[in-house]
Amino acid sequence: MSRFTQVITAQEADIDILGHVNNAVWVRWIQDLAGAHWAAVAPPDQQAAYIWVVTRHEIDYRGNLAAGETVTAETWVAAPRGARFDRHVRFTGADGRVKVEAVTTWALIDRATGRLLRVRPEIAERFLSDTSGT
Repeated sequence: MSRFTQVITAQEADIDILGHVNNAVWVRWIQDLAGAHWAAVAPPDQQAAYIWVVTRHEIDYRGNLAAGETVTAETWVAAPRGARFDRHVRFTGADGRVKVEAVTTWALIDRATGRLLRVRPEIAERFLSDTSGT
């Protein structure tokens, strides 16, 4: 299984009335991380032919993050099931504590037809092998 990581710093615009990163921002970061992972592992022809869409988010909020604080975002995927697979995401603060964990389900769509596609082995192997960078 290949893992992909990025460091994210919370900006003032990410902060809600409670003084920490808004829940909707965490969802955006999950989606941005998934997109960055796909861009890192998929060749241009696959990126042009396919798009991933979320079908489900399950998120556990375990801690807060204020403006200027950073997290290390880490993601990896499970083996595909037909047109879908589960993506795991973990955001760990500089203090070593997990701030947010998520499991999201993504479906593969053919850009030309808009139809669901079975995740073929040559696509899945990009996520499941050590071909991605961090």
